Amino acid sequence: MEKNDYYQTLNVQKNASEDELKKAYRRMAMKYHPDRNPDNKEAEEQFKEIKEAYEILKDPQKRAAYDQFGHAGVEAGGGFGGGGGFGGFGDIGDIFESMFGAGARGGGQRVYRGADLRYDLSLSLEEVVSGTEVNIRVPTQVTCQTCNGSGAKPGSKPKKCSHCGGQGKVRMNQGFFSVEQTCPNCRGTGKIITATCPKCHGNGRIQEHKTLSVKIPPGVDNDDRIRLSNEGEAGVNGGPSGDLYVQINVRPHPIFTREENHLFCEVPISIVTAALGGELEAPTLNGRVILKIPSETQTGKVFRIRGKGVKPVRGGFSGDLHCRVIVETPVKLTPQQKELLREFEKSMHKRHSPKETSWLDGVKKFFEDMKS
Repeated sequence: MEKNDYYQTLNVQKNASEDELKKAYRRMAMKYHPDRNPDNKEAEEQFKEIKEAYEILKDPQKRAAYDQFGHAGVEAGGGFGGGGGFGGFGDIGDIFESMFGAGARGGGQRVYRGADLRYDLSLSLEEVVSGTEVNIRVPTQVTCQTCNGSGAKPGSKPKKCSHCGGQGKVRMNQGFFSVEQTCPNCRGTGKIITATCPKCHGNGRIQEHKTLSVKIPPGVDNDDRIRLSNEGEAGVNGGPSGDLYVQINVRPHPIFTREENHLFCEVPISIVTAALGGELEAPTLNGRVILKIPSETQTGKVFRIRGKGVKPVRGGFSGDLHCRVIVETPVKLTPQQKELLREFEKSMHKRHSPKETSWLDGVKKFFEDMKS
């Protein structure tokens, strides 16, 4: 059976931001969750589709593959098809925890997902074209090993907050309304630490640097992101870690410029080579090639060398290298050379400079039209 479009399933535009996806998923998941629709098979199937769509679109790499290839782009590995590919439903509280980082576990203790981190990685054009593997050193918050993240001094345990009963929240009655608020006594943690850990001072996390190995696939470009799951900041009270996003920045190259999967460069040639033709060595990112220059080549002529560009990051044929020749005017001429050029110019006729002749004729006509 043909699947619905993921964007239509979540009722969002194709350029929807991460926050817009979260809001749409939260709204629809709360509506169709099986806990709220017992014995309703239609709602159950709808919830499966909603969950599958969100799991794909929230992941930048999976979303890019879906945008380019549709369902085939995310089903190639067999891991994203149907509701079963994502496990069970989970309860409604799990939806909020996975999306917003807060929930409740074991006796009402509130847990928080760690923050996502960003690391800007500068690479050369050669590195992104061929692919590479680099080590990066990232500052982050990690779980304190002295107290195992509890924040309490070893040998002691946090006590349940007497104000909220360990729930981390209190309910305030205001007339006909009941308002739930974060407990001001424990600040939503559901616990009170009487003896703090000497290492983390009660925070449960400490600042450290960690070294990670990042594989750069061939073909990445400026502003591409590589996600390292669970390599962000540690969660609070046993919550899941955030993700680390490696942002790619490609340094300018002294010879080549890149446009999508194609490379461009300028190649200077002498007026003799331009007039008579010849051969010269042109650079590529993986060696040199012989470029044949036909006679009577004009400056600005572009020669395309197939397959010497960039291989797309998601597979396919490599782009091309475009070499634009620039006829170079000789400098620092000797008196003899200047005289030879003057003699050469005298021997020239209109048929030797067709563009110059047509241009001068056009200028002459332009001024005649202005007078009339």
